[in-house]
Amino acid sequence: MSLTSSLFSGISGLSTLGNSLQIIGDNISNVNTIGFKASTYSFQDRLSQATATVSGTSQIGRGTALGDISASFVQGSFESTGNTTDLAIGGDGFFVVREAASDSLFYTRAGNFRYNKEGYLVNPEGYVAQGWSLDSDGEDMGSVSDILLSSFTSSPDDSETISIVTNLDADATSNTADMSAIWDGNATPPLGDSFYEYQTTVKAYDSLGSTHDITVYYDPDPVTANTWNYMITCNPAEDKRTGAAGDASAGMLARGDMVFSTSSGTLDGSATAITMDCLTDVAAGTWTANNTAVASDVSADGHMVFRPEFISGEAMAIGFDPGSFFDGANWVNDALTTTQFSKASTTTYQAADGYGAGDLQNVDVDTDGVMTGVYSNGQLLYLNRVALAKFIDIQGLHKEGGNLYRETRESGEAITNHPGTNGLGSISPNSLEQSNVDIAAEFVKMITSQRGFQANSKIISTVDQMLAETIQMKR
Repeated sequence: MSLTSSLFSGISGLSTLGNSLQIIGDNISNVNTIGFKASTYSFQDRLSQATATVSGTSQIGRGTALGDISASFVQGSFESTGNTTDLAIGGDGFFVVREAASDSLFYTRAGNFRYNKEGYLVNPEGYVAQGWSLDSDGEDMGSVSDILLSSFTSSPDDSETISIVTNLDADATSNTADMSAIWDGNATPPLGDSFYEYQTTVKAYDSLGSTHDITVYYDPDPVTANTWNYMITCNPAEDKRTGAAGDASAGMLARGDMVFSTSSGTLDGSATAITMDCLTDVAAGTWTANNTAVASDVSADGHMVFRPEFISGEAMAIGFDPGSFFDGANWVNDALTTTQFSKASTTTYQAADGYGAGDLQNVDVDTDGVMTGVYSNGQLLYLNRVALAKFIDIQGLHKEGGNLYRETRESGEAITNHPGTNGLGSISPNSLEQSNVDIAAEFVKMITSQRGFQANSKIISTVDQMLAETIQMKR
């Protein structure tokens, strides 16, 4: 009989159950840790020793030991937050982060990121999130690298088209034979309201993002029925064309005619339904007719082009869109087009493309990991795409603390790809994945471990009594 062997069996139970309580305690202590994955364990018996019995050789167990400790990568619940760079992964995968001041990469399920003062997307410990830079079309550029917000402003873009759709009163009468002959860039206003039937103004942008009023004047042609004269102008003080300063023609940009159908009230669709002359020499008052056969006179969208100059030496080319475009042979009306109906002249629609400089207001993240900058000028610009990684054997990952894992030979190398592809989960913005610890289950494990510990301590105390009895056999 080997009573001492029984002592060691009890001790193995105490040691193993003590370790299980340590695992349970670690799980419970991390019940509120972002992205934490609970550990599970299993027990196994030790190698048994052989002993002789009346029926032959048999085995006696020598106690227990921890068989395995593994992480449970079951999805944790999501908590909604007000931070767009708080990210959670719905499904498999890990965020990839780089340790500051080194090239070491780590992996985490905790997506509580923010931009630091240098523009890097980092977690609270300063590890830099990894992903791809995106071009203007949202395509990846280069390989996976630090996610860096390099531009906090959106550059301006100058206007290339102004759209002005109006209804011009079919019952109106002519106010003047030639509005351009009355225009006086040195007067205020340059054209009195008694010399035109209707006018409307739209703002256009120059290459620096400054806005400029483009005013179009309309007046019925005094000779030809169903024809309207129009004149495109700007503020004379903003006209930087050569010879414009102080000249009476300053501010006049273009003039032309619109011919309407008698029956439909829309532009008649002929090759000459819209004509345009541009003031090409301000000082000399030289007007040059635009030619629809010349590409520089008609924009790619089929609109007549005029050329203001709001910055000295930088002539713009702006297409005038009245709701009709030239298809190479005739003018084709859009669904929304300039009309001549018997009702008061009014502007139906007006707009200008281009925009001024803008400041970054917010960063949006899509489920595919694409990060988009929202700027004060209304622009949405592609910034980065968050990278996710997965492993062939996630149980082979090594815990580093701080919600981080490191790859090992057992885990295999990281397989990095876009969220939502290659078996990787999708991104949930404004969310954080909570710990997947089931506190009720942990308490049940704690109770069973405690009772097991008590039972093993009874083995030791019982064997101690038996040894004492054995020693007292010799008095």
